[in-house]
Amino acid sequence: MLDPGDDAPSFTLTNQRGESVSLGGTDAAYTVVYFYPRADTPGCTAEACSFRDEWDAFANRDIAVMGVSDDPVSDLADFAEKHDLPFDLLSDPDGAVASAYDSYGEKNMFGNTFDGVFRNTYVVDTDGRVVLAYEGVSPEDHGARIVADIDGLDDNAP
Repeated sequence: MLDPGDDAPSFTLTNQRGESVSLGGTDAAYTVVYFYPRADTPGCTAEACSFRDEWDAFANRDIAVMGVSDDPVSDLADFAEKHDLPFDLLSDPDGAVASAYDSYGEKNMFGNTFDGVFRNTYVVDTDGRVVLAYEGVSPEDHGARIVADIDGLDDNAP
């Protein structure tokens, strides 16, 4: 798990619209990079919708949101359209970016072992440094928690 103060690994991935998106390609004050296991599953839908439901709060605070999974672009497009998601969903098909963020590896489910994406979230500042890190998050209300925690960062700024 990356820690606050660590440099966030740079990346460029394809979003749900087939466009290349880079971590440093936004002018946002903060960028939320959240990793999720599988589009359109119950937990991942709850998490994505929590970001969608807080979208005005993110936009008003100049916070970009990027969701990353190992799903193909076509699945991300369907997921974004079905749930009216206003932010970038990025395809990391080989898990290379998730691995760089310590968010990919061996998982066990129903007696099966496989490699997959862990549900972790990072908040990155304009200098490319991790300022907040969340491991194994609970998907419900995750968006609201991120907004509150970023507000706390800004309240403590010199």
